[in-house]
Amino acid sequence: MKSILTSCLLTLLCLTTHAQTEDPSKSAAKSPVKLDLSKRPSDHLMLQVGYSGWLSKPDSIRTTGFSRSFNANFLFDFPFKADPRYSVGIGVGVGTDNIYLENTTVDLKGRTQASFRRDTVSKYKRYKLTGVHVEAPLELRYASQPASINKSFKAAIGLRIGMPWTMYSKAKVDRDVNGNGGYVLKEKDSKFMNSIRALATMRVGYGNVSLFGSYSLTPVFKEGLGPALNTWTAGLCLSGL
Repeated sequence: MKSILTSCLLTLLCLTTHAQTEDPSKSAAKSPVKLDLSKRPSDHLMLQVGYSGWLSKPDSIRTTGFSRSFNANFLFDFPFKADPRYSVGIGVGVGTDNIYLENTTVDLKGRTQASFRRDTVSKYKRYKLTGVHVEAPLELRYASQPASINKSFKAAIGLRIGMPWTMYSKAKVDRDVNGNGGYVLKEKDSKFMNSIRALATMRVGYGNVSLFGSYSLTPVFKEGLGPALNTWTAGLCLSGL
């Protein structure tokens, strides 16, 4: 997946360079009518919901159910003057990842590291690990109809650079080791989270709906302070404002 994203990024960079260096006279010949971009929606607000997982997780960590992510981003859009089909989007946002675990618990308050262990004694209706990041998304964008992108084929690749906000585990306990149950157990601590998260992103679609994918270039936890887990996500993106 990493190699695919890298190839897409290089391709769009080449297309962008071509758009910037294209002879203006040729561009004028192709597009004799000047485009009115004053009412361009520009995908300022993007909402993304997707299925998530961890790559390279050890056998001791078992995931289950519909692990999911939710991202909300607001970006400013800057079309290229040479070719407004291409633009750069940059802004701010929040990203959340919810990974559901099966017969596995995580200790976020350990002295030396975040530790995962198998638990086949206690019974959990649901056990999840949630990480929340404040992010700065950056996209290189393409729209086949730049003046009306809500009725256009669209594609984008880019990066989301984030900083940790919080991490917590939440369990709905059916029965613990003492035979008790029917309560919620929550543990919150972000000291082992990686201080920087870099995600390679891509999306493609038509109008206000697109498919998106992302891959974390940095692990969830700091080196040596937890298992080396990289998050991937695939899902739907809604945009149009």
